[in-house]
Amino acid sequence: MSLASIWSANLYQLWNSLGSNSTFTFLRFSTTLVPEKPYNTRRRQLQQLRRLVQVLRWEPRSFITSCSHPEWKVDKVMVRSSTNKDINQPELNKLKAVQCYHIQENISIRKAFDRPATILVFDIETTGFSRQNERIIEFALRDLIGGKNSTFQTLINPEKDVLNAYIHGIRTYMVNKPDVPTELVPILLQYVRSRQVDGRPVIWVAHNGRRFDVPFMIKEFQRCSVEIPPDWMFVDTLPLARQLVKADGSKLPSFSLKALREHYEIPLDGPAHRAMQDVTTLCYVLQRITFDLKLSVPELMNGAFRASDIIKILPEKQDGAV
Repeated sequence: MSLASIWSANLYQLWNSLGSNSTFTFLRFSTTLVPEKPYNTRRRQLQQLRRLVQVLRWEPRSFITSCSHPEWKVDKVMVRSSTNKDINQPELNKLKAVQCYHIQENISIRKAFDRPATILVFDIETTGFSRQNERIIEFALRDLIGGKNSTFQTLINPEKDVLNAYIHGIRTYMVNKPDVPTELVPILLQYVRSRQVDGRPVIWVAHNGRRFDVPFMIKEFQRCSVEIPPDWMFVDTLPLARQLVKADGSKLPSFSLKALREHYEIPLDGPAHRAMQDVTTLCYVLQRITFDLKLSVPELMNGAFRASDIIKILPEKQDGAV
């Protein structure tokens, strides 16, 4: 169990249980956080809690770095509470009033640094199937680490008429506006940099991504004379879906995103074939597929491909998104 998870559970319980006859187990840093010899008085217990709270309220990067300090020795210390009447009630109330979102924020950041990659589930809508002649008109993604600003969605002005609005519902007047950007790449790069953990790759997940979404993304980068970052990798969930079997051992009749949503009985909230709605559906599908196939994140990464792997081998016309 991680240090952050122990703090988030046991410390919160202790704040709400002081004054009762109960025992809690904490991690102890033998150098600074808790004295070497245990103390039996409530004043000493409160001092220990203050020190823990001080650690939790450090700046996130300092918190993460400090947790792995080589000179710290981690062991267990028992903190006992009782119903003694000499409790310093104002101090107790002050501790209970500590805002828990600081703890949750540190936990989320620690989880992000524990992940081997930043995983972004994405989907696009286009003016047609040809990546040479057609354009992306909507892009949406969700960062699976969650938290604030974990989603990104934008319309893109293709500077041409949208003739396939019957598929996705995006009409020409919706995208051909001055406030809709004409280029996806600059804003996409800026967003991804704000989410990527230093030194870790970015894993892009799309359904039928190898034949549709990724080639269109590559073309958008080429229009801007920008190379896709070398630490970006892509996972196509379509080949994974083809490995699924029903309870009776038979294959699924279809591997489209719609068929997978129905197979897993995932409710549809909003119109299908809009980018963010399909991203939300794919997030649920990805969770179920990786569970059914018993795939870990490293195993998912092993099956990933790079943009350079497909840039020269795909035919000009691509199959439509499924």
